[in-house]
Amino acid sequence: MGEVGNGLMEGTDGAVRCTWPGNDDLYQHYHDHEWGHPVADDRRLFEKICLEGFQSGLSWLTILRKRENFREAFENFHFERLALFADRDVERLLTNSGIVRHRGKIVSVINNAKRARDLADEEGSLAAWFWKFEPQAHERPKVLDLATLRAMPKTEVSTRISKELKKRGWTFVGPTTVYAFMQAMGLVNDHIEGCVCRPLVELERQQFKRPGRS
Repeated sequence: MGEVGNGLMEGTDGAVRCTWPGNDDLYQHYHDHEWGHPVADDRRLFEKICLEGFQSGLSWLTILRKRENFREAFENFHFERLALFADRDVERLLTNSGIVRHRGKIVSVINNAKRARDLADEEGSLAAWFWKFEPQAHERPKVLDLATLRAMPKTEVSTRISKELKKRGWTFVGPTTVYAFMQAMGLVNDHIEGCVCRPLVELERQQFKRPGRS
């Protein structure tokens, strides 16, 4: 058991997967059952882009371990409810030891909830808006190995989404944050070639009905 090379490792269950979750059970479950699987649910999309903002300067595992606390604190990331939060809610959240107590990031979630509400009203859903940016085949690497993955912490598409969101008033949505969101929500399949999850995610993406498309 252990690393087999090129960003892959064999787990204690005998499965070969990306190295980044290591042998942490929670992280492996996230890698196997969430990361890269296409998502069309507005609440989950909003949750993820908010949590990616909280991750800035931290590890995703730190955020993942606190995710249930975040959900409880932020109305399960229903942006219609969060858009109604006020200054007193910010102060209350700053006393919550179960989340990352960063004023700027907390304020950002409330601001982005208002922006998300407006965007969903305009486009029909957040999912319809985000998925229209899904990269085409010619915008993706032909082979997804470790070197390729490391060379693209952000992409032209994630930069374009970031700029569009910022024009709409969103915060904590830089190109790197947006690309991590794209990876997690299945707009791209960045499981490394040889990972047990890559073909499973690819099949799911092929069968996935893109939001906003007839």
